[in-house]
Amino acid sequence: MLRHRQFFKDRALRAQKLVQKIDLSEVYPCPTCRHRGKIQGITLTEAFGCDRCQQIYVIRDNGFGLEQLSGAHPYRRLWRWTGQQWKQYSQLPASSWLGLLIAMAILLGIAGFWLLLSTSFRILAVLVVGLAGGALLTSRR
Repeated sequence: MLRHRQFFKDRALRAQKLVQKIDLSEVYPCPTCRHRGKIQGITLTEAFGCDRCQQIYVIRDNGFGLEQLSGAHPYRRLWRWTGQQWKQYSQLPASSWLGLLIAMAILLGIAGFWLLLSTSFRILAVLVVGLAGGALLTSRR
């Protein structure tokens, strides 16, 4: 048990050494900019701005993470600085994990029910779901 705990402590220490704390006074390459822009601290804030793509980033995870504030992404985009480049990582909130587990349980229930159906009922089920989906899509327009 002690070896197991020590393994994870060593692994966490190695992971921390691979990332560096982000300094607001430094200039870094933009993690998303295709034009090779530079991000630098915005005066009187704890945020960075890109000089090319105009994206705004804030520091997260006690100074070790960078989060993109602007953008049309449904999930948080996060990066860590290795000293050479940005490495993207993701952090799903607890509600996302719960939603994922519920979706998996529903899919497993449907799969079990599907296996119990005879062939003629399977065809009928596909037709009903197709009609319901079509009705749902046309009602939103």
